[in-house]
Amino acid sequence: MSLIPDSYLTIAKPAEGLYKDKGSKFISWAYPVKDLEEIKSHLASLKEAHPKARHICYAYRLGFSPEEARSNDDGEPSGSAGKPILNTILSQNLHYVLVAVVRYFGGTLLGVPGLIQAYKEGAVDALEQAEIYEKEPMKIRSIQFSYAQMNEVMKICKKHPITIVNQVIDNLCTYELTYASRHAAEIDTSLDNL
Repeated sequence: MSLIPDSYLTIAKPAEGLYKDKGSKFISWAYPVKDLEEIKSHLASLKEAHPKARHICYAYRLGFSPEEARSNDDGEPSGSAGKPILNTILSQNLHYVLVAVVRYFGGTLLGVPGLIQAYKEGAVDALEQAEIYEKEPMKIRSIQFSYAQMNEVMKICKKHPITIVNQVIDNLCTYELTYASRHAAEIDTSLDNL
């Protein structure tokens, strides 16, 4: 049984939120992400943009298994920052999303319950500003075939919901195709039988 659903919820573009409590500011960002490298890049940009921030706590969910979701408290008491952010992502059933909250300390300690509330509210505000939409997992595949097989390949592309992303037509042709993962078994079989 496959873990990949027919569709999932994610966000269309970055969004920003804000929460204030007892002088502390919690500025939050939600980003659509595709991999760990993109997550690291966003976090590095936030650290560079906010060198005076006390903490940059975050959580992300990349795929569809529990192992693909992570959180980080960045020096806040354990479980008081990253976990509430992650729980917000999970409660909205979002995938391929990073939410980071930058904290500027206002001089008054909030205590663990106050921190949990502040990081949660910051994450909620960023996600409320985001455009959430349903996305279908796609598969990308490159195929090579002789020019003589062009008609067969085009018949398969017309019969199935396939998009030709890139093509090189010569004696040996190369196509880069994309199609919904839910159709992958049937399409892959057709392509493999060329």
